[in-house]
Amino acid sequence: MNFRQISAAERTTTMFPLQSYAFMPSPWSSEDEETYRGRMRFFETAVNLIAEEDGKTLAGVAALRMRENVRGTVYDMAGVASVATHPAARRRGLVRELLQRLLRQVREEGCAVSALYPFRPSFYAKFGFVGIPRHRTAVFAPEGLGHLLRAELPGEVERLPMSEAFEEYDGLIQRVMSRRHGFAVFDEVRASENRDMKSWVAVARSGGEVVGVVRYVIEAHGGDLVAHDLHCTGPLGRALLLQFFARHVDQVARVSVRISADDVPELWGVDFTVTVAGKVDNPTDNAPMVRVLDIEALSGSQAGPGEVTVEIADDDLIGGIWHLDARDGTLAVSKGTTPAATLTAAGFSALVYGVLDPVEVFTRGLGEITPAAIPTLAMMFPRQLPYLFADF
Repeated sequence: MNFRQISAAERTTTMFPLQSYAFMPSPWSSEDEETYRGRMRFFETAVNLIAEEDGKTLAGVAALRMRENVRGTVYDMAGVASVATHPAARRRGLVRELLQRLLRQVREEGCAVSALYPFRPSFYAKFGFVGIPRHRTAVFAPEGLGHLLRAELPGEVERLPMSEAFEEYDGLIQRVMSRRHGFAVFDEVRASENRDMKSWVAVARSGGEVVGVVRYVIEAHGGDLVAHDLHCTGPLGRALLLQFFARHVDQVARVSVRISADDVPELWGVDFTVTVAGKVDNPTDNAPMVRVLDIEALSGSQAGPGEVTVEIADDDLIGGIWHLDARDGTLAVSKGTTPAATLTAAGFSALVYGVLDPVEVFTRGLGEITPAAIPTLAMMFPRQLPYLFADF
């Protein structure tokens, strides 16, 4: 068995047959392959690893270069994707070996954190990943926002094709990422593919400043307006975009828009009828998972006041005994001696990302924590819902 890194150009002949069989209707056509080949310029910065035997590719994995905000600090992130195995080679541990190699490599190259969408969460839990909330979808009739049509808002919304709106769209996403916990963006190479996306973008501006963007398509007259994530800098940007949706009252029957887990669309209006759903059904509708790859890289990040020593057990990347000191609100990480808690990599990642508190880490079997350490860890890593925007 040969494990090696390949270029983006090689993906078409090595990884594409595996990915298309795993994730696309099959058999695929020559047009599908040509479309895939044409996209490879957007994968030039990805790390692509394959396992091959006798010249035949049996498995492949990739990491997309990204950046993610974790508790107010932006880190280089590896977005794990393109994980696929030939049916005849499954259950041989090839993906396990490739993932171990991939995570070690991206950590060495400076990635402090990683994220992915799992085909089976329990599989990736063995690699130290822990689940975080999936986005929700709000569905409503545009007439439910009729009150906004009467509101004089200090701003306007312009409808543009993505090709014309890309700079403003991407610029606002970068601003949101700089201050939204869990938010992730692609590097410039990968993100530039959005420029060719066939969709509208509603750009909300106030005082000449972009305060909200949302991309969308209209499926049919009298059908649905289907929007991606609603991005805004504050309540005004959201109100302007919702007002724009309301203007489609005689054109579409429903508006569907993606929202984060902490959004409350039931408060967007009085007598407002809305259905909010967050479906998780693996392997197609899966919730993302995350993990910390480099604990020392967290030094300098924001944390609540406290000081504690923890042991992270059985993990090649962040295993060891670590002293965490954030008495001044800034985390300092150094080698420790006597731990007050023993955590798995998933348990520690759950605390850092704010999805589980120390008691939940214990009850989930992700760590052993002394009673004295529970309030300290809870204060240092308070609950905070991450919003992983990026799809990959």
